[in-house]
Amino acid sequence: MSERKESGDKRGQPSSPRQAPVTISDVQELVRRKDEIEAQIKAYYDVLEDQKGVGMNEPLVDIEGYPRADVDVYQVRTARHNIICLQNDHKALMKQVEEALHQLHARGKEKQAKDAAEAQNEAMNQGQGSSWGPSPSFSQPFAKVNSISPGSPASNSGLQVDDEIVEFGSVNTHNFQNLQNIGTVVQHSEGHPLNVTVLRRGERLQLRLVPMRWAGKGLLG
Repeated sequence: MSERKESGDKRGQPSSPRQAPVTISDVQELVRRKDEIEAQIKAYYDVLEDQKGVGMNEPLVDIEGYPRADVDVYQVRTARHNIICLQNDHKALMKQVEEALHQLHARGKEKQAKDAAEAQNEAMNQGQGSSWGPSPSFSQPFAKVNSISPGSPASNSGLQVDDEIVEFGSVNTHNFQNLQNIGTVVQHSEGHPLNVTVLRRGERLQLRLVPMRWAGKGLLG
């Protein structure tokens, strides 16, 4: 995105700092904060439940207009206020998570296209017929499929046991740290297709996997 040019002399004015690219660790931190907020909201709802189950909308005055004597009115009002504030924070945080995941996916696609072009150019320079062989860093898998449950989303996508994962959504060899990286992408991609690249008996395959709830455990199987 380019900046709008304005008339006048801008010399000597500091330029705004460039925003650092989003990483998987950033997304994991956002998810951790989301979980904390959800735990706090639940705790305040428990407070309301302990106060005769007043909830968020039940009146705190009796039929004569006096504060109810059977509940701690101050505690209930405080809990309700905190729940509203935390729900707003939760909504804003979920938007940040969504935007961060979009950035990761977009950057992953850009990198995939760039690496493919570089691999093809190198193959042409070396006089080889394959566009995949000369770039080990592009082809190097970071995980292996040990089991697939029949009828699961993973099975329906075409994944097979012993497939070696080269790319899983925005996760690739260069940014993979541990399997939690894949779990984070899956958790926030429920119902949305993910591009998965695998090596199967030396052949490179592109699959589309849609994480979703099914009869078994998890979103993949």
